[in-house]
Amino acid sequence: MARREVRQLTTEPAPGRVPAEPGRRRSVDEGVRGRTMTDSATEETGDGANPMNRDDELSPELEDLGLRTYAAELADSGLTVVPPQVTGCSAPSVRGLADLVLRRATEFIGCGFTLEGGPDADLEYHPDAEPVNIVVRTGNRPKQVVIQRLASYHRAFRDLAVHPVAVALARHLIGEARTRFSHHQSFIKWQDESGYGSTLGLHADQTAVPEPWGRTAFVANATWCLTDYTMEGGALAYVPGSHLRDGKPEGTEAALEAVPVEAEAGSLIVCHGATWHGAYPRKIPGLRLCVTNLYRHLMVTSQEDLRHSLDRSLADDCRNPELFRELAGFNDGFPYVTQRRPVRVVS
Repeated sequence: MARREVRQLTTEPAPGRVPAEPGRRRSVDEGVRGRTMTDSATEETGDGANPMNRDDELSPELEDLGLRTYAAELADSGLTVVPPQVTGCSAPSVRGLADLVLRRATEFIGCGFTLEGGPDADLEYHPDAEPVNIVVRTGNRPKQVVIQRLASYHRAFRDLAVHPVAVALARHLIGEARTRFSHHQSFIKWQDESGYGSTLGLHADQTAVPEPWGRTAFVANATWCLTDYTMEGGALAYVPGSHLRDGKPEGTEAALEAVPVEAEAGSLIVCHGATWHGAYPRKIPGLRLCVTNLYRHLMVTSQEDLRHSLDRSLADDCRNPELFRELAGFNDGFPYVTQRRPVRVVS
């Protein structure tokens, strides 16, 4: 499968960019500053090696699942698209997940949603809603909503959180024993000409971590596409190789380097926590729908306090209860709330 065509709108080079040689990915820096990603890695390591390349550290799980190519693309570009032929996410299961998300949105917000038409009513932010740094809105009118705490809502989302392909790639980026859940949520996005504006909302998910970041991801973003992702339909935007820059994007310059992540429904988009990504505005009717499962390093605070917000008995109702409990941190020693390792006098 030609996976570059899944990810990008066209195989023709964009204006001002240098086309890649056959068999080699185009660097984000080529045609911009005349430097390649390999050049940057050489400066950092002195040996010409991409510091993110972990081919010698591929787990048996990755190998068994046939994910070597996708791990290599994560090392090179900071993002990869795993098609439904590999994830096994069938059209009926995608539709079932989409129906569940929209049902939950209807319960939460109080109006219906359809994939073809979007929300059935005009919406506004509640006056007491807490502010966020990146929003899609016109005035006080949202152009997308985020539905959170999906793991508490239905088993299908718990199954997705422990999907072998997503977990294997997240562990590859973060570390097998150090990977935990951060959140399970859905972005429901509808038609809007402006979107995030000129910056495309580009950011790195691990921005709160002090720089420099190094090669280990502190978070890994696993986005399940429940609708086709196209540029006019509001696809993700990202800057290839930006995870090697060891910092976050500033201003609008980064948006000039961004490319769309186009993928069919059922695909899994996995993104390194240091990769600059955002989204294009959705310019056509209907919804762009996804489930985004964020994984984190053990030393990073989770966005949802799963150890207290999730009924622990729900972990037993999923495809891999033991793995779910591990990733939810149910047995972690930190943070503790009582005295640990009590000592007593020998009698």
